[in-house]
Amino acid sequence: MTSQLTATAAHPVLRVPSASPAAAAAYFGASLAFHADVSDVAAALAADGDPGFVLLDSRSAESWGQGHVPGAVHLPTALIPEQARNLLDPAVPVVTYCWGPGCNGGARAALALAELGYQVKEMLGGFEYWVREGFEFETREGRERRAADPLTSPVATDDCGC
Repeated sequence: MTSQLTATAAHPVLRVPSASPAAAAAYFGASLAFHADVSDVAAALAADGDPGFVLLDSRSAESWGQGHVPGAVHLPTALIPEQARNLLDPAVPVVTYCWGPGCNGGARAALALAELGYQVKEMLGGFEYWVREGFEFETREGRERRAADPLTSPVATDDCGC
């Protein structure tokens, strides 16, 4: 048993022990309270009726023109303090996004909105994963859709099984 523990402790994955099940449940439950998946956002927006949230693109006007999610509200992060109350109902949750996983602009926008009293989530993957998963987007020239990237989206079905 001692040699097994020594081998486990030396292994990089378990060098720091896993959290307890209760701590893991608290952590992952909190993560889901702060984040929304691109596919889940797309499904909610595609369903009939009110999705129950507003989708907010926090990028610049140039980025918005390059491409954005249809139906999203455009409000650059720097303008949130002065314009949020004119564009967003404080009673309606907001889901923010920016470029992609390498950008924390969606998180900065979510923080700015939370500081104003809004309920917020960030859409994981941002605009990049919206496009990579094959969802329609708008540009200055009109609507576009690209083939889904098989590394980010299932090829033969809409359900990834997550």
